[in-house]
Amino acid sequence: MADSPSNIIDIHHVAVYRGDTQVFTDLSLEIPLGCHTAILGPNGAGKSTLLKLLSQELHPVHRDGSYVCLFGQERWSVWALRARLGIVSHDLQHQYLEHVSGTDIVLSGRYASIGVYKHQRFNEQDRLRAAKIIEELGITHLKDRMFSQMSTGEQRRFLLGRALIHQPSALIFDEPTSGLDLKACLQYLDIVRNLMHQGKTIVLVTHHIHEIPPEVSRVVLLKRGRIIADGQKPDILTATNLSELFETPLEVVQTNGFYQVMPGK
Repeated sequence: MADSPSNIIDIHHVAVYRGDTQVFTDLSLEIPLGCHTAILGPNGAGKSTLLKLLSQELHPVHRDGSYVCLFGQERWSVWALRARLGIVSHDLQHQYLEHVSGTDIVLSGRYASIGVYKHQRFNEQDRLRAAKIIEELGITHLKDRMFSQMSTGEQRRFLLGRALIHQPSALIFDEPTSGLDLKACLQYLDIVRNLMHQGKTIVLVTHHIHEIPPEVSRVVLLKRGRIIADGQKPDILTATNLSELFETPLEVVQTNGFYQVMPGK
């Protein structure tokens, strides 16, 4: 296996099961640091399995020549990995403890825990860092509010802050605007775009085409556990490709660097 520290993700010929179901039979994917990428696919494509593979909640079948490397390494402790790769998971929003305050949500990323606990220790630098992140995300007025009392968009900003506490160089977003109203959706996309301009490498895993901002240059189409197209965004987000991906006739509209689909004939 070649050492590829310049790649955030280096997946080579992996087979992955969820229970008795084989989701991937021979998946290979490389994403270099600095390459903003969208992984687009319908429900059942394997997106959630891919996310669990990257968070190391799932592992591939052991076989010669097959591996998953993150930043050039196969094995990571969860704390060391979070310092390099922040994951903002759609699942986490449903699992997160309702009674945790905004500040503690962000601090919990320090230990990759859901909530904070008495045995955990946070120094002044941790607290200052959390306060700065909360300010940058525009949610200082919510820092003492409980998770259950926040809107969906507010919850998502604090969970993003949780991922940012380690100052990772790359972030993976799982359907970042799902469930948000139009205003919250656009505000959250602005935050994602600002992170790109600050030098963070962003990977979006989604089935929502409108979530793909102009700064994303590469799109990977995932269908039934296989990559069916991979390349530069204008070459991939075509009516032909997307109609095949979603198995329905579609037309593509582009405005200000954003793409959207309409029913085709």
